[in-house]
Amino acid sequence: MPKKRHQPKYSKPPSVAPASLRLSSPSQSTSSEHHGRSVNQLLADLRRTTLNSNAASTSSSFSAATAPSVPPTLRHILRLPEPPALRPRGPQRRDSHGRRLPPGPPPPRSWVSLSQSRHATRFSRVPEDDTCGHIRHWPMPGVYAPAEGSLVDMALRRIALDWAQQRVWNRFYLYTLPSRLRSALLAHVSEIYDPGVSLMDLQLVLSGPSESELAEYGLNSIDIAVLNSDIFSLDLTGSLGKSLTLKELHELLFGSKKAVIPAEDTVQDSWDAPSPIAGPTQLLPNLTHLSLAIDPGSTLSVSWKQLLSLAGKLTQLTQLSLAGWPEPSLTPNAKFAKVTSPTTGRSVQYGGTGPYSHVLDEDWTEAILILKRLSRLLYGLEYLDLTGCGDWTRALREKSDGEFRVDLVDWAGDWGKITTLRLNSGYALADDLLDDSSKAQVLRFADWIDEATAIERHIRTQRSGRGRWIAVERDSLSDTAQAIVDRERITNLLR
Repeated sequence: MPKKRHQPKYSKPPSVAPASLRLSSPSQSTSSEHHGRSVNQLLADLRRTTLNSNAASTSSSFSAATAPSVPPTLRHILRLPEPPALRPRGPQRRDSHGRRLPPGPPPPRSWVSLSQSRHATRFSRVPEDDTCGHIRHWPMPGVYAPAEGSLVDMALRRIALDWAQQRVWNRFYLYTLPSRLRSALLAHVSEIYDPGVSLMDLQLVLSGPSESELAEYGLNSIDIAVLNSDIFSLDLTGSLGKSLTLKELHELLFGSKKAVIPAEDTVQDSWDAPSPIAGPTQLLPNLTHLSLAIDPGSTLSVSWKQLLSLAGKLTQLTQLSLAGWPEPSLTPNAKFAKVTSPTTGRSVQYGGTGPYSHVLDEDWTEAILILKRLSRLLYGLEYLDLTGCGDWTRALREKSDGEFRVDLVDWAGDWGKITTLRLNSGYALADDLLDDSSKAQVLRFADWIDEATAIERHIRTQRSGRGRWIAVERDSLSDTAQAIVDRERITNLLR
């Protein structure tokens, strides 16, 4: 038979004495039990005691949160105590505009001061003479612009600041950007880059490098009609009259004179068919938003004659900005020129507008005729920005006696679709600087506001339900400035 193997009951000697050897004394039995427990058991008991003490202190605070909610009616029937009120939430961090700040510590003061000094809108004081400085420009509604402070905005601003280098190193990549980013890039360059957007810059962003450069690096040619088919806005604020002329813009968008294709290079389908004429492809076929705003203090001048020539091919425009433009005149350099008549021998004004035509004679004939021609060409406008043009906006509501007719701007027919007309001054009046010495500035500012109000009343009267409702955007006077204006006008009445 197999030998029986007895398994030992303990693998090691017991650490506690047997019951027969224990003393009957309770103190000795307690000490023996304490010495008989292992270190792990002692640590576990210590942790359990600590958790129980903490739980007892916080049970009251967590009881309200863990207790199930009871409707007020049942609580009243069951005579349950009212639950404790919730702790009020801490105050939220908000900026000066009331917007919630992102979590985390606030940015350093150097960052905030730098962003405010670089991106803050700057106003100039109202000029005392005809030489104007920088004015504020408002963006056209509906135009894509990245959110201020976003990654796209910071990247475009960085490119605009380094535009002299970026247009050289990235000349083969700028025209490959999405269309709305290219429009935003041109707007940033025109605003931030001091020299402004030039003709070469527009060609580089809108049409890419030349065919010879593309062929040199083995790149495919560019189809302009497909590349710019979804570009709807072109913002050239501050560049026109400084680094770009209207003539250059006209030739860029529509090309120079059309060239006739030789007859031997084409096969006619019919003898009666006219010979085909090959012209340059329109660079921006779907352009609807155009900003030609300028700085009144720019050295180069703009031409209303060239604007009329350009407007004849941009009939699809719906929004136009002419902020800062001078008074409408086809011969602005001949304002002080006079010629002698060979028949009468008298000296007459050479141009259509003289130095005293608007001030003394109240003659707005030339300005009215130019604006009337412009309204007939741009009959689809819905938004017109004439910020900083308060010295000649009176021509928008005046009439002139022509040959067997009365000339005026037709706000019910040609410009009957315009719903927003911006006639802001572009300048700011600081209340802390208003005193008797700045009385002339305040009065001039008030005259611009009154003229904008009169133009709005004239347009609504002319339309009288036949056109769309129009809103004329204008400035407003502070209480201090209004008090100065009222006091001065009362003084003039009493004289």
